[in-house]
Amino acid sequence: MTAGTIRIAPSLLSADFAALGDAVRMAQDAGADLIHFDVMDGHFVPNITMGPPVLKSIARIARVPLDVHLMIENPDRYAEAFVDAGAASIAVHAEAVVHLHRTIHYVKSLGVKAGVALNPATPVSALQDIAADVDYVLVMTVNPGFGGQTFIPRSESKVRAVRALLTAEGSRAPIAVDGGIDTHTAPRIAAAGAEILIAGNAVFGTSDPARAIHELRAAAGAAVGS
Repeated sequence: MTAGTIRIAPSLLSADFAALGDAVRMAQDAGADLIHFDVMDGHFVPNITMGPPVLKSIARIARVPLDVHLMIENPDRYAEAFVDAGAASIAVHAEAVVHLHRTIHYVKSLGVKAGVALNPATPVSALQDIAADVDYVLVMTVNPGFGGQTFIPRSESKVRAVRALLTAEGSRAPIAVDGGIDTHTAPRIAAAGAEILIAGNAVFGTSDPARAIHELRAAAGAAVGS
């Protein structure tokens, strides 16, 4: 992932799990840039979702990159399985690993992009010594575990701080945001420096998901002049 224009990544966490293939096809046809795949283990976060077999099935029909968000303990143990299943990028949580530098470079060695995710209460300084190594940063704008939560307003200043840190380290790695992203929050968070907008309920919780994707892109693009 490289920095640039706004990209929309619909999150399958809010899709109908009985019709994930239809959700992926719809999102692609509506112009989604990525498909976001949330993995939860019931330990790191209080929920359990999908694993490599589901991702492998989705990969058979996906025409856009599959972005995997590992909200799990010991992500090193499972990263290769998700890469084999079709992941194009994998984000691990700074809070979930002991040796973050080692984990990031391990993910990179598997031939995919490696990102670091930060929970709302995790300080930006957690990126200080890894900023030059990451391919992207995922700022959680809600506490992870469930879809449909309310955007945390303080996230805007956090995104600005992440952008400043990355710039200071000579990195143009893009910033992704996840949680409470809709047509009201998208312009604000895009103006703060986010370039990848992950949206679940705002897309799949509507009667017209394709229109929702277009409206999200337009709202965010207007805020940054793209």
